[in-house]
Amino acid sequence: MAEKSYLDLKSEVWDTKKCSGCGACVAVCPADALSFAEGEMVVSPGSNGYCKQATDSVPCGACYAVCPRVVDQPKETLGVYLELLSAKAAFEIPHRQSGGAVTAILANALDEGLIDAVVTVTEDPWTLKPSSAVITKSEVLIREAGSRYSWWVPLLAALKDAAITRKCTKIAVIGVPCAVQAAFRIRASENDLLRPYAKAIRLVVGLFCTETFDYAALVHGKLEKKYKLAPHEIKKLDVKGKLDILKQDTTHLTVPLADLEDTIRPGCRICTDFSSLCADLSAGAVGSPAGFTTLIIRNDTGKGFVESAVRNKKLVTEPGVDTAAIEKLAASKIKKNSRK
Repeated sequence: MAEKSYLDLKSEVWDTKKCSGCGACVAVCPADALSFAEGEMVVSPGSNGYCKQATDSVPCGACYAVCPRVVDQPKETLGVYLELLSAKAAFEIPHRQSGGAVTAILANALDEGLIDAVVTVTEDPWTLKPSSAVITKSEVLIREAGSRYSWWVPLLAALKDAAITRKCTKIAVIGVPCAVQAAFRIRASENDLLRPYAKAIRLVVGLFCTETFDYAALVHGKLEKKYKLAPHEIKKLDVKGKLDILKQDTTHLTVPLADLEDTIRPGCRICTDFSSLCADLSAGAVGSPAGFTTLIIRNDTGKGFVESAVRNKKLVTEPGVDTAAIEKLAASKIKKNSRK
């Protein structure tokens, strides 16, 4: 059976507004034909019109093979795991989210040579505009720690820079569930064009996620116009059933999620994965006390990275996680976004 091309991806996913915006197709396209344009609520990538398969009948199918939206969405809450822990960084991380555990684990991994790059999200400190990036130094990773995963960005687009341009061979990917699902598909695929990426991905860290917000729609279309809040006034964002904004003056602004419906990407509305079920290690603030991160260790790979950070006194862990709190949010997302 012939591989499906970007034309199939376009008709099945892009044109139906199911695209998650994870950026995986952009990364793996061997012709560099796909990209995300700048602008408000860009719902899917664009193409320059050239496709090795559709144009020249050269077998490819890489973009279709990695897309997390060409398969049914999962309906599990916690998923398969080995262990649940509450954890926090054992050192100071200035802009950490919850316990800073993920930053501590990845910083330790970089220092120990367990990984040589992290595909992640950075943001402009003044405008808060996010972008996908490749980080290779622990001090840079620590400096860039924060809550920027509330914004949408085609995270995996940076995977090509890491694996192909820089030729990194031990890459950690940290992202929300759709990016994690795409990374899982890359690792599991038998497509020859994806093998360099699959071989290079050593660790996938998934974040808890209810939805992501379009930067331009939220910042310029909502916060600035309705709430008179400029980007440089924002210190931290946290989504827990509502959008809690910690301002630079230490006061809080709480925005109901119902007021942000028009800033949520269309592709988020069909996602039923809250706890990043396909990751090696999942993490989020839900289920642990303030100042701690919940870690869901899903396999031996995730366990090894956590144990290394603990052994090197970079991470402190405690037993006991409120699984009911995680399952409640996960079940709510499944109910809300499941197709009737």
